[in-house]
Amino acid sequence: MTIQLSDHFTYKKLLRFCLPPIIMMIFTSIYGVVDGLFVSNFVGKTPFAAINLIMPFIMILGGVGFMIGTGGSALVAKTLGEGDRERANRYFTMMVLFTVISGIILSLIGIIFIRPISYFLGATETMIEDCVLYGRIILISNTAFMLQNVFQTFLSTAEKPKLGLAATVAAGVANMVLDAVFIAGLRWGVAGAALATGISECIGGLLPLIYFMRPNTSLLRLTKTGLDGRVLLKACFNGASELMSNISGSLVSMLYNFQLIRFAGENGVAAYGVLMYIRFIFLAIFIGYTIGTSPIVSYHYGAANHDELKNMLKKSMKLMYGIGVAMLVLAWLFATPLATIFVGYDRELFDMTVHAFRVTSFSFLLAGVNIFASSFFTALNNGGVSAAISFLRTLVFQMLSVLVIPVFFGLDGIWWAVTVAEVCACIISILFLRANKGRYHYA
Repeated sequence: MTIQLSDHFTYKKLLRFCLPPIIMMIFTSIYGVVDGLFVSNFVGKTPFAAINLIMPFIMILGGVGFMIGTGGSALVAKTLGEGDRERANRYFTMMVLFTVISGIILSLIGIIFIRPISYFLGATETMIEDCVLYGRIILISNTAFMLQNVFQTFLSTAEKPKLGLAATVAAGVANMVLDAVFIAGLRWGVAGAALATGISECIGGLLPLIYFMRPNTSLLRLTKTGLDGRVLLKACFNGASELMSNISGSLVSMLYNFQLIRFAGENGVAAYGVLMYIRFIFLAIFIGYTIGTSPIVSYHYGAANHDELKNMLKKSMKLMYGIGVAMLVLAWLFATPLATIFVGYDRELFDMTVHAFRVTSFSFLLAGVNIFASSFFTALNNGGVSAAISFLRTLVFQMLSVLVIPVFFGLDGIWWAVTVAEVCACIISILFLRANKGRYHYA
């Protein structure tokens, strides 16, 4: 039986609806992980460090698509809840068109300025050519990557999360196969890694576009419309927290790299790269869950169904904390084998990576709660509160932690910084949820 946004959600129905976007996000995270795995083992740790250095900039550009998708889908789902499907389709089409235009512009800017950007991020002379080569190739597919991020959220809004999963799995499998062919087989190095990821992003971005351009059975389809600046601005402001997460995460990664070069040299940057790849897979579960739940929350907010808002918040908070506990246990159990896969060839780097992953894994306990809290307010079309939680969690608290704690605890202070930031963010999330319960009637 098809699950509809208007349904009452039990735990079973909630997990069934959210499972496809969760798996979808895990496969999306595998893109970078597979690149890193092959580059680290077949090309070397310096090119591996170069990819890690330029990746934050790439993710900022791709994050614009995530902003449009999350902010736009919240607006579209709310409009569907109000019963105006025609207007919802116009809004949806606007978001797709705006993504294509902005993607082309951002890609051209990135390709032109990738060398000075790489130097700004801290690239050494041994890393710079790999940074430039990887960046320019992968930016060619940036528009498709942005579209993929947009459709990840809109396919759930269209009540077709399984289609999003199918497209992402196809892209993920293509990425893994092409990495093996281009890097391990043809020995194309970082160029092969970038090309494999770029092709997979085109698959993930263009397949949903073709689906929505044709007659379909979903709630949404592309239609004739112009660009309405007011609507686009509202969607972008509402999704600003998701862009903020990408920008903040990228800025914090840069700061981590600067600190790690100071405290541990290139080994520190390489260990952090492995850490980010593995953490992204774990956090993808939380992000995938919010992609699935956001349109549900937006729909019931538009329909003024306060009981279902209460239901969604209560069940989601319990699930997020429970999953966080499970992640902590898994991280401790699998730290050694995961580090072996990436950097088993270097004993010093291996030991550093295992220790770092076990320390940072305590952040999983509260990360899901904070990610859902920010997403919850985005779904309620309250971009201000959502952005505040995201800004404090991913930028302010993390930057302060990674700057201050290492002064007292050295290298270990860098690894503990993310957990300290999550604790501070959880306090802020709880305060915002309590302060706004009278306005939205979710408690």
